[in-house]
Amino acid sequence: MRRYYFDLREGDDLAPDEEGLELPSIERVQEEAARSLADMARDAVRRDHNGADHRMSIEVRDDDGPVLQVRFTFEIDRHRH
Repeated sequence: MRRYYFDLREGDDLAPDEEGLELPSIERVQEEAARSLADMARDAVRRDHNGADHRMSIEVRDDDGPVLQVRFTFEIDRHRH
């Protein structure tokens, strides 16, 4: 199995994955990246109650370079306080 690294990006901050995961297929890589990104989005909504915009992504790479990127952007517009 090939080892994939899931680097987390939130806004301009990047947290590189130093350990990685061994996964059997690109479909499993995509599934893992999407699941992780959904968790990041849920955590961002829980901690930020000010209506800020969020840009997040997971950039997946292997030993040969970039493999795929999963992006998520959302914003909260409050019309009443």
